[in-house]
Amino acid sequence: MAENVIYTPQDTDFVPAAKERKELTSSETVTGSKNDMRKRFFAQKSAVAGLVILALLTLLAVIGPYLSSHDYDDQQLDRTNLPPRVPWLASMGILDGSEKINKTSGAVTVNRYEELGITDEYYIFGTDNLGRDMFARAFMGLRVSLIIALAATVINLLIGMNYGIISGYFGGMTDIIMQRIIDIIGSIPTLVVVTLLMLVLQPGMGSIIIALMLSGWIEMSRISRAEVLKVKELEYVQAARTLGASHRHIIFREIMPNITGKLVTQIMLSIPSAVFLEAFLSFVGLGMPAGSCSLGTMLTDGFSNVLLHIYKLIPTATLMVLLMVGCHLVAKGLKKASE
Repeated sequence: MAENVIYTPQDTDFVPAAKERKELTSSETVTGSKNDMRKRFFAQKSAVAGLVILALLTLLAVIGPYLSSHDYDDQQLDRTNLPPRVPWLASMGILDGSEKINKTSGAVTVNRYEELGITDEYYIFGTDNLGRDMFARAFMGLRVSLIIALAATVINLLIGMNYGIISGYFGGMTDIIMQRIIDIIGSIPTLVVVTLLMLVLQPGMGSIIIALMLSGWIEMSRISRAEVLKVKELEYVQAARTLGASHRHIIFREIMPNITGKLVTQIMLSIPSAVFLEAFLSFVGLGMPAGSCSLGTMLTDGFSNVLLHIYKLIPTATLMVLLMVGCHLVAKGLKKASE
């Protein structure tokens, strides 16, 4: 019979738990941390370029209307349809107020500034058919469109996020009923709903926000629900549920912080969509009331005179393109940073 061997433990057989945990923390990086996401975002040149574009557009929307010596709704009927004239370029023969007009007898170059005897005033973007400064109106229209888009997007986020979280977290019959409601609402084309609503409501900023809110939250709720369905099965959520954490704690402390990345990406995609829809409604006469200023109303005015005065359409179209490009670049950067 073999004799029992008594083993004497050595100091090298044990490693303190605190030391082991410290070494693990110093050598590994948490993939989903906010710092890493920020670094990955700013490491993308296109995302930084989009962020700069959005920052400049926001700044111009705030201070742009005040950079002009003319108010955005000040009408001067003796100065209608003046082409762009820029002080530091006029001396070089560029944007000096000259305009080439096509007539039946041929193209004629005219300078209405000289015809009217205007020598000490400049309209950088020109004037519209009521003599209003288009420089001030362009940035005021950008401000109005951004306010409408941001307000509608925030409301859609609050409604869609909460709807999707409740549907995905509780599941079962609750999820089935809530998703069938979304299927019914989503089966109706957004354009039909918005158009019918705008025919009932009075034209204005509030009416457009309500119209954009009706169906804009559906996509947000679907993304929120899909993310919740993935996150709620992870170990840390199961551990919190096992320890007796309440539904409120699990939703707001465990789930919501881990789905915000996808929702922020969707927000950046929703803003240009809301701006475009507002412009479309104004273009067909269902948006902002006559005399108001937004990118949509300016596009409508510019399009009606584009064959004679193309300069009326260029500033507004450029602002819309820059806004959409900036939002898409930032959304693309956020998507890559959160992966």
